[in-house]
Amino acid sequence: MPTTRRIDLVLLAVAVVWGSSYLTAKTATDALPVPTVLFVRYGVAAVACAAVLRRFGGLTRDEKAYGCLLGLTQAAVLVLETYGVAHTSAGNAGLIISLTLVLTPVLDRVALPGRFFLAAGVCMAGVGLLVSGNGLRAPGTGDLLMLAAAVVRAGHVVLVGRVTAGRALRPLQLTAVQCAVGTALFLLPAAPGLPALARTGATTWAQLLYLALFCGLFAFLAQTWAVQRTSATRAGLLLGTEPVWALLVGAGLGGERLTGLSVLGAALIVTGTYWGQAVERAHRRPATAAVRDAVRHGAGTGAAQAR
Repeated sequence: MPTTRRIDLVLLAVAVVWGSSYLTAKTATDALPVPTVLFVRYGVAAVACAAVLRRFGGLTRDEKAYGCLLGLTQAAVLVLETYGVAHTSAGNAGLIISLTLVLTPVLDRVALPGRFFLAAGVCMAGVGLLVSGNGLRAPGTGDLLMLAAAVVRAGHVVLVGRVTAGRALRPLQLTAVQCAVGTALFLLPAAPGLPALARTGATTWAQLLYLALFCGLFAFLAQTWAVQRTSATRAGLLLGTEPVWALLVGAGLGGERLTGLSVLGAALIVTGTYWGQAVERAHRRPATAAVRDAVRHGAGTGAAQAR
């Protein structure tokens, strides 16, 4: 399988688990306070990272510094998302977070052709149909928190691409630091709710472990690995399919009604995403070739001077 397709599949897998995370987080926050859910989510992932890191050595200074920075922005995303989904429906949360799709290239300051924004417009039209298909009410507190989460997540994706470009930063080590930062940040806010964990049932614990190991550890690690090997804009496009998975999970497991408009909206999001991918890839290819030619030309000039 070509490397590009493999990276795309990894990012798509992240979108799937994140799409499923809204229903999971909403159910978990019905049983436990939000800070407690976030602390367990980060704490379990941090323990798993620590166990794996024993086989791969310690952390470099850059991995500690940039891991802390990314940990802060990732924690901000999860705070906004978790409080947001606690105050709105899982479907609404998955729909609104898809705005990351159009926010990422804006924050990344990428000069993309107009066709990209047409593709993004198709995606947003799909979101509109999904919204009407699920009867999205007037924006409330939860909806506004999800909107803020979309802005911060777009900034986080761009930041991951910027800080990892040209630096020898290992995804596992960065993820471990991010999880440690999140655990430390939520320890005190979660303390009052920790006794409730002893009375938590197996279903809620399964949800917490899923959030920690799949929506947390796997997603953080996979996103960092993939963004290091592609552009932030392309990553944003694939992660923009998240509302489709949120809708499918909500309909399949959460009992939400799937209407014809919902299906059409999901189809438009997928179509717009793949169209945007093609535009972004075609736009990036000449720039990559120009850099490669410049490197070769420089090498040839240096060799000629050496002779």
